[in-house]
Amino acid sequence: MTLHHELETLRRVFGGDIIEPGAAAYDSVSGSVLAAGSPAYVLRPKDTGDVRAAVGFAAGTGLELAVRGGGHAFAGFGTNDGGVVIDLGELADVEILDPDRHLVRIGGGATWGHVAAALAPHGLAISSGDNKGVGVAGLTLTGGIGWKVRKYGLALDNLVAVELVTAAGEVVRASATEHPELFWAIRGGGGNFGVVTALDFTAHPTTDVFHGRLAFPAAEAAAVLQGWAAYMRTAPAELTSVASFANPFAGGPEAPVELHVAFDGDDDAGAAAAIDPLRRLGTLTADEVRLKPYADTLEDAATPPPGLRFVTRSAFASAESAPGLLRILAEVGSEQGSPFIAVRSVGGAVAEVPADATAYAHRQAELMVVTTTGGPEPVVAAAQPALRAVWERLAPHIQGAYANFLAGATEEDVAAVYPGRTYERLAEIKRRYDPQNLFAGNHNVRPGAGVS
Repeated sequence: MTLHHELETLRRVFGGDIIEPGAAAYDSVSGSVLAAGSPAYVLRPKDTGDVRAAVGFAAGTGLELAVRGGGHAFAGFGTNDGGVVIDLGELADVEILDPDRHLVRIGGGATWGHVAAALAPHGLAISSGDNKGVGVAGLTLTGGIGWKVRKYGLALDNLVAVELVTAAGEVVRASATEHPELFWAIRGGGGNFGVVTALDFTAHPTTDVFHGRLAFPAAEAAAVLQGWAAYMRTAPAELTSVASFANPFAGGPEAPVELHVAFDGDDDAGAAAAIDPLRRLGTLTADEVRLKPYADTLEDAATPPPGLRFVTRSAFASAESAPGLLRILAEVGSEQGSPFIAVRSVGGAVAEVPADATAYAHRQAELMVVTTTGGPEPVVAAAQPALRAVWERLAPHIQGAYANFLAGATEEDVAAVYPGRTYERLAEIKRRYDPQNLFAGNHNVRPGAGVS
């Protein structure tokens, strides 16, 4: 069937917006938050039936397909050039399914800020990302390391079911009892298996939380980082923390070391007991930790000006590797031209889930390190040799990668996200649900690849 006939068929059955180049809305929907794009068609479905029609159109035309939730993927997965984009922004409802069990259904196009605000009147929360605009589905399907990760685990650990549209246009519900292999794959395997139109979570009761930053002089980075990691190894599960430094917008190598903390609870004494050891790690120059609603821990995500590019890379480290890793990072952060560096403490509830329970493959990591370099394309390109040299120094102390903080999608990147055994199991499931690899706009698992 020709493209013309496929398009005419779509127009008859699609109830949402079909936006093409030249339309008034095109410029506002053609790109994602971190990537420009020029797709031939942006389809904005209003319901699951529209998603089925959109998937059928993409499959029938053979055009490259991108699926967009929040659109924050550093690798630009939410758009393309000359293809089809399915923009799920209209599928953003938040519904309390069972107040007693705290069961919540969230649309595949919802963002975490919207969800946090919707759950707050019910005294509920889900540990999620840092920014309000980040998509629920995109973050969850590959992990979800949020402000309560050490107590409640990854966002995907709180997922109990999903509804998705497969490459064949079928609407499938996946859970522990329905399509269980698909449910295993969805929890870590990203967008490889279909368009997720709804996600059912078990939320948790929440109070206000203590959240904010502690700052120390850049000269104390080495000692503060080592002390922080050592303390977080045995800190109460209610405490989650991120260390960041070498921020180019705050002085680069002279920027303060910032420990961002979140204590899950509104008890002053409990929060002080948990956070005070961090306050004593060095010369405290700022203490902005305050009691606030959980929804207020999520920040407004700024949209970068056109022409800027961001290169983000991540990896994990074990407890044994942490001292050597942090020593190198402190040295790198003190040098001119250093990337912005953030280190997240994980462990806790994440490590309590069996390693093979989901497709998220990095359960036993203690730390996750992220570097970010940004600016106009020539500036970013010029910084790449030095950035590669940094990661070569880190190589003996790290393993794997976290898909949500990864600007690349090469085979090497995919292998870091999904080590061998995980990849092989994903590839077999991919062969069953997407044999033609329609959903390739992601850290792609090829159907059956690597399966003997």
